[in-house]
Amino acid sequence: MVILVNGALSTIESFRQTVKYLAPNFDVVLYDLPFYGKSAEHNPEGGLLSSADEVRILRDLIDRYQVNHIASISWGGVAALLALCERPASVRTATIGSFSPLINPAMRAYITAAQEHLEAGNFGNAATLLNDTVGRYLPRLLRMYNHRYISNLTPAQYRQTIFHIRQMRSLPVHEYLDGMRRIEVPVLFINGELDDYTTTEDIRSMAAHVAGAHFQTIPEAGHFLDLESKRSWERVRHVVTAFMRQADAQAESPTVPAHGDASRVVLSVPPLVAPCGY
Repeated sequence: MVILVNGALSTIESFRQTVKYLAPNFDVVLYDLPFYGKSAEHNPEGGLLSSADEVRILRDLIDRYQVNHIASISWGGVAALLALCERPASVRTATIGSFSPLINPAMRAYITAAQEHLEAGNFGNAATLLNDTVGRYLPRLLRMYNHRYISNLTPAQYRQTIFHIRQMRSLPVHEYLDGMRRIEVPVLFINGELDDYTTTEDIRSMAAHVAGAHFQTIPEAGHFLDLESKRSWERVRHVVTAFMRQADAQAESPTVPAHGDASRVVLSVPPLVAPCGY
């Protein structure tokens, strides 16, 4: 069982390509946070959702469905990693895509400009900014979808987005990283070679904080990884499914240590293979 954790502003639609390679091998749980996507109709608009609220929602879903694997994208990595710090018993691995707790100059410039556009009510400009920065390697059709979606968010969704940006800018990085030492399961960090906003160099600093950290760089990919091209999709599919399957195989083996003895669990990141044709 795999649960997918959205990034900021995103809905389960952003995992359409991810589900295509996970569903043949795993049961998949997808969810939209309150006020977004398919959850919006079930939640009255009002209030603001904190990072702690996001972690509580994620933990409830993990426990309810006895999730074995967590996979997040972008700022969804905050909630995913914080949930792992609580050591949910059923979880065997986590895959954290396009995330870094370190806000580098490129990311800071992006979120500063995004906040300014949103606070000024320039929603079309905020959509264009996303497509010209973190989304610049997306196909034209997805860029068009992004622009339409962001330009038409509700007032409550815009307020939540601004609140989320403020949370990210004030994230207590040292405290956050210290907490990562509680994580007991293998964690695979995946970043795109062309991603200037969550770089491979930045995320490798997590090795000092997560004992079971593994790293994979996807060649010729930007921030949105498997959404950007068939080639990137194949590469991400190969790495992620192999990582999860290896953990499942070890969990089913009588020689695997009990949960909590992560120091004896060793998973390898499979090398990338030549992708299939388009």
